[in-house]
Amino acid sequence: MDKPSDKLPEKAAGKLDRESILIDARRELSIPSRRLFGKQLLSLGGLSLLTGCSLTDDDSVNKFLTAVSRLNDRAQAALFDPKQLAPTYTEAQITRPFPFNAYYGIDEVPQVDASGYTLKIGGLVTGQRVWTLPELYALPHAEQITRHICVEGWSAIGRWGGTPFGEFLRRIGADTSAKYVGFKCADDYYESIDMPTALHPQTLLTFSYDGERLPAKYGFPMKLRMPTKLGYKNPKHIVEMFVTNTYPGGYWVDQGYNWFGGS
Repeated sequence: MDKPSDKLPEKAAGKLDRESILIDARRELSIPSRRLFGKQLLSLGGLSLLTGCSLTDDDSVNKFLTAVSRLNDRAQAALFDPKQLAPTYTEAQITRPFPFNAYYGIDEVPQVDASGYTLKIGGLVTGQRVWTLPELYALPHAEQITRHICVEGWSAIGRWGGTPFGEFLRRIGADTSAKYVGFKCADDYYESIDMPTALHPQTLLTFSYDGERLPAKYGFPMKLRMPTKLGYKNPKHIVEMFVTNTYPGGYWVDQGYNWFGGS
């Protein structure tokens, strides 16, 4: 997955002119991590007026891109319908093999010990704060066949099984009026989502893939599956989650990707 660029072309005198800044900003906005909701409707100049940014140097361009990203987040959040379902598919339409994708190679996939695994719960909850795998497996079960959409431009259809995440949050006494749910993973990945998406009926805490126990390459012991979000928003190998009103960020978000990440 491409990493947002931190460098801008400089003129011989060591200063950036406006045209160089605009060229670089346009390039930044064209890569997957800077894709904007409705960008075809708004010119770069119009966006700079909306965000109140003046494009005069590299710092102002970075602030401009951050402001546009936050504008995009707010627009997507405002348009998100917590009752609107993502399309579902038949078994015949499943992508086989379902692709492996991570920021590391398949030989570096975390190998989590099932016998000693516990899911830790923290933040704004009043109920059970530690869960074992047998306890999680005993929760009400649901399945979906939905499309995974990657920010890199590809997609694949897979069959996921698990427990509805909204029901799980209510079971642990989560404050569902809070803003965020954050996740920590067995590798160094971390992510957070908005509460309306957490409560969406198709958001699953998944323990199986295509009828079998979730393989390590797809996120064992559990993955959060959200067909309403881009792939990087779906954390794998989850070991901890917390409910909070403090913005938690995310692994790719903290490197410049949009936080809302709607698909």
